Amino acid sequence: MKFNTKTIHGGQKPDAAYGAIMPPIYQTSTFAQTSPGEHKGYEYARSGNPTRNALEEAVASIENGKFGLAFGSGLAAIDAVLKLLKPGDEVVSTNDLYGGTYRLFTKIYEDFGIKFRFIGMKNANSIENYISKTTKLIWVETPTNPMMNIIDIVATAKIAKKHKVLFAVDNTFATPYLQQPLDLGADIVMHSATKYLGGHSDLVMGALVVKDKELADQLYFIQNASGAICGPQDAFLALRGIKTLHVRMQRHCENGRAVAEYLQSHPKIENVYWPGFINHPNHKIAKSQMKDFGGMVSFTTKGNNYKASIKIIENLKVFTLAESLGGVESLAGHPASMTHASIPKEEREKIGVVDSLIRLSVGIEDEADLIADLKQAIG
Repeated sequence: MKFNTKTIHGGQKPDAAYGAIMPPIYQTSTFAQTSPGEHKGYEYARSGNPTRNALEEAVASIENGKFGLAFGSGLAAIDAVLKLLKPGDEVVSTNDLYGGTYRLFTKIYEDFGIKFRFIGMKNANSIENYISKTTKLIWVETPTNPMMNIIDIVATAKIAKKHKVLFAVDNTFATPYLQQPLDLGADIVMHSATKYLGGHSDLVMGALVVKDKELADQLYFIQNASGAICGPQDAFLALRGIKTLHVRMQRHCENGRAVAEYLQSHPKIENVYWPGFINHPNHKIAKSQMKDFGGMVSFTTKGNNYKASIKIIENLKVFTLAESLGGVESLAGHPASMTHASIPKEEREKIGVVDSLIRLSVGIEDEADLIADLKQAIG
């Protein structure tokens, strides 16, 4: 089954009760049993819910995985992965990652005795230099948030397998429409389903997908024992979103390219970060592991002018200043004070998250309107 068909039919079947095409919203906390331990597959909604399970099967299908798990948020999904570790274990992570992930790593799990190394991963082969006997997990984003760096998934997977280390990829920015990390050697794929999978800025959710049953069983146990699940209403909305993922992503990519090229040609813009540019670091790797280059674009103003950047953000009319990304509407954010504020300023600036950096989530509006909005806002 091809990807575009999978988004609509993958892992799905009409509801057994009445043949409903969309899985019903099973808004219930518990399920009747005919005798203790005898039921129709569900007993308590934390452990399993038909609507959530339908979503989990759909997400697994589009990532070419075998097992999917849905959580109350992307961070809850990451939290479940970290619960696979024990005190003294070490995680090697990219130094350019979402601020919330960095906060979870450093402010929560470091206190529990987990060690973290944040390194540049543009040259994936250098990762091996940081692997030790206590390393148990390699965590990457690609493209990274918000600098759009590209990490070679195949090369990283070979290193992970050589050292018998788990390898997890945050695939939120790319989505399975653009890349499928499990097919490239990753063990775990994570999504903030709040973003492109849901696609309509109306839910908060996370997801994990794996191929290995033993690993899946460990994560299912953590999901049930910790209880950070999503509700059936959100699961229903995410299922609806996935059914149009392929058509939305095509437009996101088209508009993202147009916006990136416009910004690159503007005399008041200094740097534009978008992996589709030939001169972007690791462009060839992006081209080899991604179908297209996505709808996320970051840029800085000429001379790293903080005031000019804030003025642009405040003047935007079609783009909305807001947290998050991946919805049908275009959003603009200021990473240094929003998504990455939890990272110390000195650390942020080392990786390029300067105060003048603006991150755009390019939506699916008309391209001409988006360009016109940027033109009037930049001046």
